[in-house]
Amino acid sequence: MPHNIAEIQKAYNILVGGIDEKAHADNDEGNRAYGGAVRSAKGILVESIAKNLVEIAWDELGGHSNRLSFLKESIRIPLKPEYLKRVRPIEVAEYIKAHIEQYFYGHKTDVHVSIDGQFVMGIECKAYTENAMLKRILVDFTLLKQVVPSLKCVLIQLESQLTGDYSQPLKPIIYGSASTHTLLSYFDVDLNIITLLEGERKVDEPIHKQPYFKAMTEPALRKAVETLKALLAEFVVRK
Repeated sequence: MPHNIAEIQKAYNILVGGIDEKAHADNDEGNRAYGGAVRSAKGILVESIAKNLVEIAWDELGGHSNRLSFLKESIRIPLKPEYLKRVRPIEVAEYIKAHIEQYFYGHKTDVHVSIDGQFVMGIECKAYTENAMLKRILVDFTLLKQVVPSLKCVLIQLESQLTGDYSQPLKPIIYGSASTHTLLSYFDVDLNIITLLEGERKVDEPIHKQPYFKAMTEPALRKAVETLKALLAEFVVRK
């Protein structure tokens, strides 16, 4: 059975509440920089939450657990043949063409969701996202969709720094922000943005420090599950 929403909340409260203390201890021991420890802990946490939310969504849809997997394999994105028409000098183009099987870019998202061994959903996991980071996410998904055109694309973030109302996950309709929608308009990617914590991220108020801690609520997690259920529903019945 997958973890339930209450267990996700409890894990978040324990882990985020202890990140600051653990990071300072690591730094004192010289194991890693304080900032790196915090980023690593949050990154692992969001990936774990994302997988648990997918498991809950799949279970509630009636999907069998043995059909769902998170094996993260690098996707080989091949060189586009039409590119060779503009490569100069021509000897370089001819060399690439002769060794074309060697020309690819390997890429993977933070969480790969596969159903019956088929990669159906990619999830990028962030402690927070601002629009400069969003550009990279959109480029990455654009590349992946060259190989998996029907890929479901998801961003799961603890906090939002995208401006607009992305930081209000409980609103029935989220209108987003002018800058984010402008970026989205240039990419053929239907990006599903899921925010788990209320309130715009503030650089000087990190949530791993107790005065600024933000609770992870059941309604926000429930809404995330419902979003994932809508994306996964088509895969419950075997084709």
